[in-house]
Amino acid sequence: MSMGDCKSMRPVMEGEDDLIAAARNIARALGSKKNLTDGEREILANLGTQLSTMISLSEKKGEKSGDIEDRLNSIQERVMSWEADQSMIWNSGPNESLEYVKAVEEARRFVERLEGLRLNKDDQEYEVLQKAYDVLQTAMARLEDEFKYMLVQNRQPFEPEHMSFRSSEEDIVDGSSIISFGDDSFEDSLQRDSVSRASEEVIIDLVHPDVVPELRGIANLMSNCKYDQECIQAYTSIRRDALDECLSILEVQRLSIEDVLKMEWGCLNSKIRRWVWVMKIFVRVYLPSERWLSDQIFGELGTVYLDCFVEASKPSMLQLMNFGEAMSIGPHQPEKLFRILDMYEVLVDLLPDIDGLYMDEAGSTVRIECHEVLMRLGDSVKATFSEFENAIASNASTNPVAGGGIHPLTRYVMNYLRTLTDYGETLNVLLDDCDEGDSISLSPDMSPTTEEENKSTDTSGRISPMLRHYRSLVSTLECNLDDKSKLYKDASLQHIFLMNNLHYMAQKVKGDELRLLFGDGWIRKCNGKFQQHAMNYQRASWSSILSLLKEEGIQNPGSNSISKTLLKERLRSFYLAFEEIYKSQTTWLIPDPQLREDVQISTSLNVVQAYRTFVGRHSNDISDKLIKYSADDLQNYLLDLFEGSSKSLQNSSRR
Repeated sequence: MSMGDCKSMRPVMEGEDDLIAAARNIARALGSKKNLTDGEREILANLGTQLSTMISLSEKKGEKSGDIEDRLNSIQERVMSWEADQSMIWNSGPNESLEYVKAVEEARRFVERLEGLRLNKDDQEYEVLQKAYDVLQTAMARLEDEFKYMLVQNRQPFEPEHMSFRSSEEDIVDGSSIISFGDDSFEDSLQRDSVSRASEEVIIDLVHPDVVPELRGIANLMSNCKYDQECIQAYTSIRRDALDECLSILEVQRLSIEDVLKMEWGCLNSKIRRWVWVMKIFVRVYLPSERWLSDQIFGELGTVYLDCFVEASKPSMLQLMNFGEAMSIGPHQPEKLFRILDMYEVLVDLLPDIDGLYMDEAGSTVRIECHEVLMRLGDSVKATFSEFENAIASNASTNPVAGGGIHPLTRYVMNYLRTLTDYGETLNVLLDDCDEGDSISLSPDMSPTTEEENKSTDTSGRISPMLRHYRSLVSTLECNLDDKSKLYKDASLQHIFLMNNLHYMAQKVKGDELRLLFGDGWIRKCNGKFQQHAMNYQRASWSSILSLLKEEGIQNPGSNSISKTLLKERLRSFYLAFEEIYKSQTTWLIPDPQLREDVQISTSLNVVQAYRTFVGRHSNDISDKLIKYSADDLQNYLLDLFEGSSKSLQNSSRR
């Protein structure tokens, strides 16, 4: 009988055919696989461990205890040789680091082999296994130190000044104080910051790329030795500190909500502007780079790299969100609306990036917090806008503006609205929530008549939420101005005040931003209003004085002849009245040069023409001594009106 016959006659053990068939199936499956999933990798690793254990058990009797201990001593000597050395292994050269890695790998396999023997405390090799654990732990502690040292020493400097979307330094450090109603310096302060989107996210090297393969090797080795948690904790601790330092470089302070609420506006304004700028850099540059670094080091260990990224970056992101939350719950002062809108818009812009960075379960805390802060900022915008309208309605004055000029409230509101138009898309979304269910349609006299005005309505003819609120605000302002006009005792000055303010409003709306929103129809109505006040001023100021230049009442009783006495009295009364008006109305103010000239010319046409006609008609009855002022004198004097500086004609001679 041949050897082949003997082999073929060997009895098959129970289940052997199934095992062989399963092994062949695994071999075929592996042959067609290029990459393994995490689950497949884990199953195969467990299978390898079981095979190693079975082999070790079969070899246990063939290897003496003394030989095993000698092998451990050799490994221990190589590992411990670096414990007395203060230098770092990876700084000593590639050969030294390679030899150390080999020693650690040998220690790992040695431990796994002994573990596979399933030793009892009474077994001779049990003490050897405990000693092997100590050696491996020493090696892991050293690898952790080397890992942290390389992470820290090879950090790349973070230089934000090279970022293309940085605002100018002058804008960032601006700390203009809060502006309130009645402050004449607010026009320059109502300027929105740019919240433009960076075109692409940018990946930069946060750690020198030459050491990334070494870091990855250490991470893989520690994971194979079941010390992955120690490696992850070391990494997240180092990178968390690096992110803190990044925020420090970007001049972001760690502030509590209480700190923010107590902060003076000048300082807070600067910090908000910096926050907006930092968010763009942090989310578009630093966080993608941080996630990429984590992937480069831990990517071969499955989804561990995501956990590392989240744990490292979460405190910094929550710190930034904490500032956003503080701003959302602070006092809803109208002056803060622009900055809150800047914060809202930049967060809306960045949310897709944030969702992508923290898309897994581990990142849900950051993701949810960002969405909640955005919602709170939106609520704050709505509350602040409402507070702005209330502030306009309730703004009270005890003293009128000198000379009937433009009220600071008018300047403030119109400049405020003009600046807010930059946020039109955002405001239409947020204010539409306020108006939900309130379908106000345009009345026939307010229907859009131009292509520009149609842009402020939707397809159903509804006014856009922003325009609805703007018109409400302007209407509230007009009512307030009407109340303020009553602070003037002189009816003529009341009309000058209202004319000035309505003209200012119309001129502001004529600008590109507000004109597209309000439309030409609104401008025409506003022009009609201030022109009516100009006419009312003419009547209130000059009707009585011009009545002195009429023919009625200057004839002698019982005849048609002119009474020189009455004529003389009429001229004297006219001159006194004119001088009184001149004295008071030179102190009045029409700030707009063109409007001032129009009112002066209109007044001159009425007064000078009436005077010239009266004097000319009675030239034979009036001696030169009675003519105090010529028509040209009056015309020149009228050009002094509304300049805001007091002048007097009493006891003055002809020019």
